[in-house]
Amino acid sequence: MKKLLMSTVIAASSIFAITAGANAASPATDTATQSSTQKQHRAGAHNPYSQLNLTATQQAQIKAIMQEKYGAQKDKRGDYKAEREQMQKQIQTLTDSKTLNNTTLNRLADQEAAKTKQRFIERVQTQHAISQVLTPEQRTKMAQLKSERQAKGRQHLQNRKANSNYQKNM
Repeated sequence: MKKLLMSTVIAASSIFAITAGANAASPATDTATQSSTQKQHRAGAHNPYSQLNLTATQQAQIKAIMQEKYGAQKDKRGDYKAEREQMQKQIQTLTDSKTLNNTTLNRLADQEAAKTKQRFIERVQTQHAISQVLTPEQRTKMAQLKSERQAKGRQHLQNRKANSNYQKNM
């Protein structure tokens, strides 16, 4: 019994050692075993700008636009967090009260609408700035990629709905 157990342990450890050595010795096998999604992600398939054949100048300009946008947001993260916490406290106070204070509710709704409006304006301004960097052909290609991405998203949503309906009927 001991001999059988020992031989099994030795065989398993040698298999693991051989497998680990083979993987370390040949990095080419790592890329061969990667999924196509991982390869696409590394190739920039999820970045629409990678498919536009941007010049180095265009890449630098777009990078500067994005850094400007996200850099400003990064500086305000603490403020945003405090605002969200304050909003949540006010909402909790409203929901816990015996009667609903419509004046406070409308004020909170207006604040949320103003934030949504500001995010929308900033997003469109950023898209416009990037669009001005692109050539007309690149803008056309970008619009095509956007419509393809939206169609893929709609298809994914329909598949999820169909799967959830299927699971409910089971």
